[in-house]
Amino acid sequence: MMRKTSVILLSAATGAALMLFVTQPRAVFMGSSARAATADTYRQLNLFGDVFERVRSDYVEKPDDTKLIESAISGMLTGLDPHSSYMDAKSFRDMQVQTRGEFGGLGIEVTMEDGLIKVVSPIDDTPASRAGVMANDIITNLDDEAVQGLTLNQAVEKMRGPVNTKIRLKIIRKGQDNPIDVTLVRDNIRVRSVRARVEADDIAYIRITTFNEQTTEGLKREVANLSNQIGDKLKGYVIDLRNNPGGLLEEAVTVSDAFLEKGEIVSTRGRNAEETQRRTAHSGDLTKGKPIIVLVNGGSASASEIVAGALQDHKRATIVGTRSFGKGSVQTIIPLGSGNGALRLTTARYYTPSGKSIQAKGIVPDIEVLQDVPDELKSRTDTKGEASLRGHLKNDGDEKTGSQSYVPPDAKDDKALKLAGDLLHGIKNSASAAPIPGGDNKATTDKPKAAN
Repeated sequence: MMRKTSVILLSAATGAALMLFVTQPRAVFMGSSARAATADTYRQLNLFGDVFERVRSDYVEKPDDTKLIESAISGMLTGLDPHSSYMDAKSFRDMQVQTRGEFGGLGIEVTMEDGLIKVVSPIDDTPASRAGVMANDIITNLDDEAVQGLTLNQAVEKMRGPVNTKIRLKIIRKGQDNPIDVTLVRDNIRVRSVRARVEADDIAYIRITTFNEQTTEGLKREVANLSNQIGDKLKGYVIDLRNNPGGLLEEAVTVSDAFLEKGEIVSTRGRNAEETQRRTAHSGDLTKGKPIIVLVNGGSASASEIVAGALQDHKRATIVGTRSFGKGSVQTIIPLGSGNGALRLTTARYYTPSGKSIQAKGIVPDIEVLQDVPDELKSRTDTKGEASLRGHLKNDGDEKTGSQSYVPPDAKDDKALKLAGDLLHGIKNSASAAPIPGGDNKATTDKPKAAN
């Protein structure tokens, strides 16, 4: 088996990889039970062939054979789990463009829930964010067409289009009695995945909104800029991963590596033991040992959880906020040849350095902080999480679902950010009795023992 060259972790997944399956040796050593199972599988495939031919010959209108087959493949994959799917050639090309951090569209991360499109998060400074589209909004109509019955890829394709063209969205929002109609003008979406600013004159605040091919370089650039701006009075860093839906696994690894001197970052474990891979840190802490606070919430998923889990397990950072989303699976993009699109297939689970799977559980913050939510938004400030998705991969023990995902638009109202500042300034309160890693407190970067 050829190893995967790139894997992705994202609600609307992105990335590129190659998988080559060698199946012949397995057939040579089949026992009788395996042969019986194989024979039954071929009977089922014959049934599929019979249905396919009957549809082709008897359906009221002549169907498109290509669409029939693509629909069958799509149905097979979506029946596996919420994150596996089929991408036709156009969707595959669009995904590759998105991975590079630039594409045409509205600027929203979306997922499918109960046949409708649910907004995971609007992307900063895009038509969607400027129009007030919010996380957890449900999109029911695109122009005059109902979303019900469309696949996620079909809906995303309809939302994309030429720059300066318009599209109408009908949105259902909790707390609103009537649907909301919003008209957006498509724009060239350049995903600036890392944004930064100086907080309180001596704190470096860095927000990572997604993990694309530019994220690690963007992080390095902003750390250097902030370090130069603040100088010797720099108290530490706040890394904000709230409502970050994830992205490329490789970027999650390199971002984690930027803050660690050594030790395991993440392990991925597939169906077979020989597929286990462990990613470890290289020497060189980008922040030179300064204290780090990582902010997470119910919208922090996948790659975000890898970073938070690695820094938490190595006691390199204090995690502040609410329980993360809990998406602990890895999707591999498998091209199917020229013009045939690709599979987005769940191929592994990932584990934090201590051996914990966060699948359907999430990262539990070291310090929980609940935001004060305006009355009109109280009905929509929780994200259900991975455990609530139909067909999700199960985890041992109690699964956890539901966590606050509201982030105040004004920093002065942001309780998690305020607590992070207090921690970095050495201010103790009832929520922050424990010392934070970094600074005068020696950070541990040795690999923790795996949990049994």
